[in-house]
Amino acid sequence: MTTRVPDQRVLADRFGRVATDLRVSLTDRCNLRCSYCMPAEGLDWLPGEQVLTDDEVVRLIGVAVQHLGVHEVRFTGGEPLVRRGLVDIVRRTRALGDHLDVSMTSNALGLARTATALAEAGLDRVNVSLDTVRADTFHTITRRDRFDDVVAGLAAAQDAGLGPVKVNAVLLRGVNDDQAPELLRWCLDHGYDLRFIEQMPLDAQHGWHRDAMVTADEIFAMLEQEFVLEPAEEPRGSAPAELFTVDGGPGTVGVIASVTRPFCGDCDRVRLTADGQVRNCLFAREESDLRTAMRAGATDEELADRWVVAMRGKAAGHGIDDETFLQPARPMSAIGG
Repeated sequence: MTTRVPDQRVLADRFGRVATDLRVSLTDRCNLRCSYCMPAEGLDWLPGEQVLTDDEVVRLIGVAVQHLGVHEVRFTGGEPLVRRGLVDIVRRTRALGDHLDVSMTSNALGLARTATALAEAGLDRVNVSLDTVRADTFHTITRRDRFDDVVAGLAAAQDAGLGPVKVNAVLLRGVNDDQAPELLRWCLDHGYDLRFIEQMPLDAQHGWHRDAMVTADEIFAMLEQEFVLEPAEEPRGSAPAELFTVDGGPGTVGVIASVTRPFCGDCDRVRLTADGQVRNCLFAREESDLRTAMRAGATDEELADRWVVAMRGKAAGHGIDDETFLQPARPMSAIGG
C-alpha cells in the first residue's frame, strides 16, 4: 500500500478556503428518472471515449491525495453502482492510504448485491437518496417501481458495516412535502441518519423556481409538529448539514439549506466529473480539463499544478440570490454531487 507523499501544494482559493473533500463522478448515467433531476426519456449520455477509464480515475484521485492534501473521496454519479469497475476503483483508492475517508452517494439500486464487496474493498460508508417511504410516491418521483430494491440496499449497507448509513431526501411541493415527519420516523426506527436537502437549480429541464422550493424553515416547521429538535453539540465545521438531535437523542436529523442558508464560506469540496473536468463549485459555469492534458502525457506534478490553478478561480459563493445567476449548463447527474 502506498502512502501520501508530502507536498506543500493545497487546493486553496482566493478566499482562504482549502478543498480536502473530492467528489468523483463515475458516470452521468442513472437507472432512475427523478422528476427534479431529468426528463422521463433520460438525457444524451457522455460518449464512451470521453468518460475516464478506471486507470484514469484512480490516477487523478492519486494526484489529489498524494500531491494536493485531499483526504476525503466520495464517489457519485449519475449512479455510481452502474459503473462496472466500481469495486476495483474503491479498492485501488483505499490502497492510497488508510487515512482516507472513502464514501459513496447512491440510489441503492443494486446495493443489496454489492454492499459486502464494497465494504471489503475499503468503502467506509454510503449515502442513499430516498425521498419517500411510500411506494406509490416513490414511483411518482422516480418513474420507476423500485422502492423495495432501495429498502433492501439500505439494509444490506447497514449489515455490511457501511455506516453510519445516511439518507438524503428532497421534498417536492405537492408531491411529498407532507411526508417529512413520516420519513424521519422511518429512518429513526431503522437506524439511518436522515438529511433533508433543499431542491437546488440543477435539473436538466431548467424548471427550478425558488418560489416552488420547500425551504429549510418549512421543513423545520413540519418536523417540529411531531418532534422536539435541539441543535447538536458537535461542531458543524465544513459539513453542509445543520444537525439536530431528535427528542433528546441519540437520533439526529440534518437539513442542508444550500439555497436559503448557504454555507459557501466553509466549503471544502472540489469535484471531478466523469469526463475528467475539475469543477471548483457545484454551481460553477466553467470547468478545467484534466483529461486532455493527462491523455497528452502530462505528469502527475503537471496535473496537480493545473488543479491548483483551477481552484483559484472559485467564486466567493454560488450566487443563487443574485439576479444575474445562471444555472449551470450541466445537470446534477452530469456533475456529481
